[in-house]
Amino acid sequence: MRITYTVGGAKAKFIRMKSTSKKRTPTIVNLTVKRRYLTQREIERLMDCACKHGRYGHRDATMILVAYRHGLRASEVCDLQWQQIELSEGRLHVHRVKNGIPSVHPIRGDEMRALRKLRRDYPRDAHVFVSERGGPISPIGFHRLIQRLGEVAKMPFPIHPHMLRHACGFKLANDGHDTRALQHYLGHKNIQHTVRYTEMAPDRFKDFWRD
Repeated sequence: MRITYTVGGAKAKFIRMKSTSKKRTPTIVNLTVKRRYLTQREIERLMDCACKHGRYGHRDATMILVAYRHGLRASEVCDLQWQQIELSEGRLHVHRVKNGIPSVHPIRGDEMRALRKLRRDYPRDAHVFVSERGGPISPIGFHRLIQRLGEVAKMPFPIHPHMLRHACGFKLANDGHDTRALQHYLGHKNIQHTVRYTEMAPDRFKDFWRD
């Protein structure tokens, strides 16, 4: 279709092009505000689903717990080796990627018990989380595991492994831990990456407007 109109005495012609884009029907996914982290209760649901529905339930549940408790990235939890864990002392030596700051974390009782059982199940392997083929679970494999468990747990939005790391950051920020200590716990070189947890922590205003 040609459109002709006059501008300052001169005629200009334009061709109206038919739009090729199709209107998309709104879906649950694009109408929902995407949350970047999981709550502790949601993580417990994931672990429960792993134990009940997974072929390697204890291994998968322990992997989720360790990634959450220590704010590990997918590659960091997949590369975790037994030589980094001192079961007798309750310590985990965390190696960070992306030139992150390494640190030593305490291991709590429930996590310790889960790791001891896992060690009994895989007594000869160097890596903590081993696939059925005998090698370490890959980050892609971990991503698929979390995605599948999210569907089984009927999470209202798609989930991925990095949400476990964010869950750790928000949980510790909500608990009132010092930002500098949280920075080193998560291995951030730049504290600005840590500040977002305290800035966005949903409980930071809980004492406002108290009666």
